[in-house]
Amino acid sequence: MSNASGASAGTPSGYLDAASSEPLHPAARDVLSAALERGYADPRRLHGPGRDARLLLDNARAVVAEALGVRADEVTFTSSGTEAVHRGLLGLARARERAGRRLPHSAVEHSAVLHAARWGGDPVELPVDRRGRVRMAALAEEVAAPGTAVLALQSANHEVGTVQPVAEAAAAASASGVPVFVDACASMGRLPLPEGWDAVAGSAHKWGGPAGVGVLVVRKGTWWVNPFPGDDRVDERAGGFENVPAALAAAAALRAVVAERDGVGARQRALVDRVRAAAAAVADVEVVGDPVDRLPHLVTFSCLYVDGEALVTGLDRRGFGVASGSACTSSTLTPSRVLEAMGVLTHGNVRVSLTRSTSEAEVDGFLAALPDVVGDLRAEVGL
Repeated sequence: MSNASGASAGTPSGYLDAASSEPLHPAARDVLSAALERGYADPRRLHGPGRDARLLLDNARAVVAEALGVRADEVTFTSSGTEAVHRGLLGLARARERAGRRLPHSAVEHSAVLHAARWGGDPVELPVDRRGRVRMAALAEEVAAPGTAVLALQSANHEVGTVQPVAEAAAAASASGVPVFVDACASMGRLPLPEGWDAVAGSAHKWGGPAGVGVLVVRKGTWWVNPFPGDDRVDERAGGFENVPAALAAAAALRAVVAERDGVGARQRALVDRVRAAAAAVADVEVVGDPVDRLPHLVTFSCLYVDGEALVTGLDRRGFGVASGSACTSSTLTPSRVLEAMGVLTHGNVRVSLTRSTSEAEVDGFLAALPDVVGDLRAEVGL
């Protein structure tokens, strides 16, 4: 069911910040309502309600595994994508303590990866090119260095959309016996998982599941050790009592998103191509990220002589919700360290990310408003 602008019911028209959080998928909404009636009990209890909750949790795990092309016993639900990142990366590092503490990672990783690397080892930053892709020569050199514990490399960048060469990086790491952790929070469901990872993390609200559900997948046979205080639960990778209804809803959304991603992705790519071209046509605007090998729904551009906060506010007044500043700390509106690492314009930047139901009319409206908002802001400072 759509409103006049083409947005699905419940999705605000003009919301262009799906990379922060995708509106709840209809499949998740339907399942969540039913699961709340059945999934309240502790799935590790032997009574009837506990067995019922366990059945739902096992079903959610199986659905996620099928959608991702992995084994069900490799899947763990966490309380967030951040927790999945922390447990995945630090668990691999803990298992490799005798090998060393070096944790090479790309310069454009999400802050969750950076914080984990600083807390659990000796981070080594790997440079990227102007499109945000890790430089493979530097990566190969660092993973071969003595004392390297784990390589961390995102599947695709959360700010500019550039897809990383995970399979190539994993081959280089494997030659030195170094496991690979992949933060797939930005891409899980939107793109197939890359090859070569040992542990991978995702976040349900990024694909239209409920917030508060992360997914950690640890490859069978991978040496992983719990880096945090233990628990008496069967799955040592879990951090406590799983939210069974939310996990089931997240699984339902992921299955639906994977089933429809070819059609949705193609439509989003065409709309994003229009945004890229229109933004580039505005004077003194730099469109960043790889134009082809990228997430289908996301584009970032920076406007010279324009304050990012003012740009977001001006677009919001026109009815369009976008992100600016570092995507990890957008509330602070500090210059994006991702864009700094790429060597591109860092201020006055806007990240546009389409929802599954963003319409052509909404994109048309945004593209009509953008030059006016930029022009007005520049005029205010005498340009």
